Amino acid sequence: MKKSRVLGLLLVAVLSVGTTTVASATTKAKALSFTAEVWADNWFALYANGKKVGEDSVSITTERSFNSEVITFTASYPLTLGLVAKDYIANDSGLEYIGSPRQQIGDGGIIAQVRESKSGKFVAATGPKWRTLVIHKAPLNQECVTSSNPTMDCKFEKSAEPKGWSASTFKDTKWPLATVYTEEAVGVKDGYNSIKWNSSAKLIWGSDLKLDNTILMRYIATGK
Repeated sequence: MKKSRVLGLLLVAVLSVGTTTVASATTKAKALSFTAEVWADNWFALYANGKKVGEDSVSITTERSFNSEVITFTASYPLTLGLVAKDYIANDSGLEYIGSPRQQIGDGGIIAQVRESKSGKFVAATGPKWRTLVIHKAPLNQECVTSSNPTMDCKFEKSAEPKGWSASTFKDTKWPLATVYTEEAVGVKDGYNSIKWNSSAKLIWGSDLKLDNTILMRYIATGK
């Protein structure tokens, strides 16, 4: 066999392998239906691979909003789950029931689990491996809880949501891990017991159950 022909065959083989690799890398992942069950004190929004797929049906402006939601959505693996979790606060002071004898610092908590809708395969649940970022914290000076003008007297920290935070490509390795809380610590109620929670599903929040008011949460489920 002539040398030029051998080189030609080798070139064809290399090009064939390269084409195959590119084709497999660009193959679109299979879309599946997922079902998420979520309970929050007080409000949440759910994201899948950067897309908002549902939220709490009770407005965050409702003081006592304790309920669970079942949300069905379509996405593919790897499944990047995002949650915006909010505790009810009257304003940036971080207090609730302002001006009443019950004026106080509230507390939050959230639990969620996700399954494949058709097979029932368990996919993910909130727990200590979730990443969290607190974007509203108040009051920083807790003694202001007795203030007659908490809007002026209570101090807070507030920041915007990082751009693209719920997308699969977002890097969250610098975000702190979630803190797990007991049912007693959160004070679960209304809607919590209507769902059969997987043993791995845990109530989570930021490091401070009372002062952390708005939190972004992320977790990636591989489906394996």
